[in-house]
Amino acid sequence: MPAITVKNIPEPLYKKLKEAASAHRRSINSELIYCLEQMFLPKRVNISERIKRARELRNGIDASPVDIDDIQNAINEGRS
Repeated sequence: MPAITVKNIPEPLYKKLKEAASAHRRSINSELIYCLEQMFLPKRVNISERIKRARELRNGIDASPVDIDDIQNAINEGRS
């Protein structure tokens, strides 16, 4: 299996990686591999779940109409 060495990791980034590894009960190496997998490996999309989530989000939006006077009042309030 290939190996990689990562040098010059900024201290704040290393600290976050170490904290995440500890929280997930993984080694730093395993946590880094997990992060890389999440970033680069394709994920299967469950269309039904995606549609369900979109409907939930849509239902949570206040869809009351906004007219030009409301927009102008908001702009004027922001300027004062």
